[in-house]
Amino acid sequence: MKRSDRRILTTHSGSLIRPQEVVDFDRARQEGRSVDSGAYDAALKQAVADVVRKQAEAGIDIPDDGEFSKSSWGTYINQRVSGFKHDAERDMAINYTGQDLERFADFFDAENGGQRRRRWRGADVCVEPIVYTDTHSIHRDNANVKAAAAAAGVEEAFLPVVAPASAAFNGLNDYYKTEEEYVYALAEALRVEYLAISESGLILQVDDAVLANAYDELMSKGRDVYRKWANLRIEALNHALRGIPSDRVRYHLCYGSWHAPHMSDAPLEDIVDLILRVNADAYSIEAANVRHEHEWRVWEDVKLPEGKMLIPGVVTHHTISVEHPRLVADRIIRYAQIVGRENVMGGTDCGFQQGARIERVHPSIMWAKLQSLAEGARIASQELWS
Repeated sequence: MKRSDRRILTTHSGSLIRPQEVVDFDRARQEGRSVDSGAYDAALKQAVADVVRKQAEAGIDIPDDGEFSKSSWGTYINQRVSGFKHDAERDMAINYTGQDLERFADFFDAENGGQRRRRWRGADVCVEPIVYTDTHSIHRDNANVKAAAAAAGVEEAFLPVVAPASAAFNGLNDYYKTEEEYVYALAEALRVEYLAISESGLILQVDDAVLANAYDELMSKGRDVYRKWANLRIEALNHALRGIPSDRVRYHLCYGSWHAPHMSDAPLEDIVDLILRVNADAYSIEAANVRHEHEWRVWEDVKLPEGKMLIPGVVTHHTISVEHPRLVADRIIRYAQIVGRENVMGGTDCGFQQGARIERVHPSIMWAKLQSLAEGARIASQELWS
């Protein structure tokens, strides 16, 4: 994994706003219409080449493919494995908004046409063995990113894929005898992608929003309930990562990119031990939005293990206001003073697009934020290495 002892490097959490051509292809696939796979792959390759080039031009050191090939950051995996069948009448296993669903009932009713609980209706039910069956997509994605990075003169790039805790986050298990068997089956399927990315030479980023989003509802049933649930999934993730060098892995934990009150978000201090147990050398966390910016204080009490790196979000998808580079620099410096300048990389809170069609900010604002991230990192570097 690229590190620097001369300046602060920059990256982001993964999902970028898709070009319309890619969105149109995805919509056609979701609606069950026929799609020319050759035309889609060609459009995707060009889109990835363009977005990697734009990231490099914006000053991002470690770019990705924008997750352009994924219909959703988490449930995309359901399209690459066998074993699941969608049931529109069954509810997901966990309410990921926690008590906010009732605390802000009017808000969620307005967001969901007067039926706030409809947000959690519709589950992918496991009815057969989970087997990774897509022999094309992950290798296509690896090739697209590597070719785009080479063309843009980028030394290193990453590819995000989902963690066992977040994979099929709308899933239910009707097939495996135990929850442990189900979670480990998911992990083994995901390992195919983990290995393909690491063996390609790209950095593997594991995305895990659900580990944090399940916190509020499960904690309401007892701390032991949440910790048992989370421990199983961290163990399964490390099992899936076995044999992959930790310096080729980074772990991204967030709280979902949706614009909501987020009062039910897990406190970082209560889950930081889980994060640090993941066999990764870098940890990407939310740190720029109003719900989590104060959590830099956690690292005054929790020692970052030797050789590990933090990627705090220093710009956020939560607001359309573009962060001033001076603010970005101040945020970076604050972390650098606690964990060491060589152990910090500038990042973003979460993705700028959730799924293929939900934009969190306008594309022009997204690019302005990434440019501000790069400029803030330059300012911080000058001051930290002056």
